[in-house]
Amino acid sequence: METNRRGAENAEGRELGEDMNRLTGEVIGAAIEVHRVLGPGFLEEVYKEALIIEFFRCGIPHVVEKGVIVNYKGHEVGKGRLDFLVANCLIVELKAVQNLAPIHEAQVLSYLKMTNYPLALLINFNVPLLKDGIKRIILS
Repeated sequence: METNRRGAENAEGRELGEDMNRLTGEVIGAAIEVHRVLGPGFLEEVYKEALIIEFFRCGIPHVVEKGVIVNYKGHEVGKGRLDFLVANCLIVELKAVQNLAPIHEAQVLSYLKMTNYPLALLINFNVPLLKDGIKRIILS
């Protein structure tokens, strides 16, 4: 499900391309495989480590715990950390919580604004069916 209901467009208003759709499909497939094997109930760190293994197995380029700088009017005011940056264009944020809350979505949207990447996946592994725990969040 998408947060931006206006369609899959990036900050410049261009539609996200087939490459991005393919990449998100690969990432979701890797996450589904991790969830299929482990199921719900573990801490976020367990899913992160398993997803690293699955990304390597699938040849998905990624950076783990990518640091980002928070700027305010040209001044560094803090730092953030992305769970994954995939192919230098897709943020993947993991959770293992009872329910995703609006603050989780706001966190990911803030990451998109800080980095100007066009798309993020927010994945909650603590669900019976992983498809119910995945949100696409688009920078608009």
